[in-house]
Amino acid sequence: MHALLYVHWHVSPYLFHIGPVEIRWYSLLFISGFILGFYLFQWFFRREGISEKLLDPLLYTLLLATIVGARLGHCLFYQPEYYLGSWQGFWEIFMPWKGGLASHGAAIALILSMVWFARKYGTGQGFDFLWVIDRLCITVAFAGCLIRIGNLFNSEIYGDVTTLPWGFIFDLRGETEPKHPTQLYEALAYLLIGLTMIWIYVKKLDKVYRGFFFGFFLLTCFGFRFFIEFIKEPQVEFENAMLLDMGQLLSIPFILLGAGLVLYSWRRKIPAAAGKKTSK
Repeated sequence: MHALLYVHWHVSPYLFHIGPVEIRWYSLLFISGFILGFYLFQWFFRREGISEKLLDPLLYTLLLATIVGARLGHCLFYQPEYYLGSWQGFWEIFMPWKGGLASHGAAIALILSMVWFARKYGTGQGFDFLWVIDRLCITVAFAGCLIRIGNLFNSEIYGDVTTLPWGFIFDLRGETEPKHPTQLYEALAYLLIGLTMIWIYVKKLDKVYRGFFFGFFLLTCFGFRFFIEFIKEPQVEFENAMLLDMGQLLSIPFILLGAGLVLYSWRRKIPAAAGKKTSK
């Protein structure tokens, strides 16, 4: 009876072709995350009195850090023996269009890049690293939602076999059994996390402290990632022999950091808003 409800997913990963140029849904959704993030930060800057001239360097910094960090994260965390084992593999590190991006690598690169950005531009503007990373987490939640939908269009990063009626049969991958659409599970989780943080930002900004959003995001995002990995298929062969997969091992430090940041924010009680009091 449930078999009638299974989704045969055979949507092309390509939005369109123009000669040799191929535009993927994933690429469109990936870029859309940055566009959305740009307008969210424009709103944050206007609401808290930060110069909008900083939007362009912020966007370029985020774009570079995300691509470089995500690519290096995949190469070094998941397939170091391939990418560091030969010159061919090494040169493919610089070819992200061949596939392989890791969100944990992007997270590390984004944190480091925002340390640099805050030190360079924050003086005199009333913000520091925690202020900018707090707001970045809000944009990343929505961008993560879009990226996971892109993974669905690519028919990748899905879960184990399921008997649930909303299972997806990924025809383009040669699958014949329904699998958990973990891309949609994660997309929904990131959307809810983002909406929750937006609500807190609008309604309760004067009742939370600097570092809270960052800690809340790490706790909820990577906490969810840790549990969802139990029903994901291994991304690389060596994970079959592990009690916890690489995604779970990489999530644990972020979860602990998130808990620590929430406690830190309440102990230090530094106002969450930049320099000026937020406007209504």
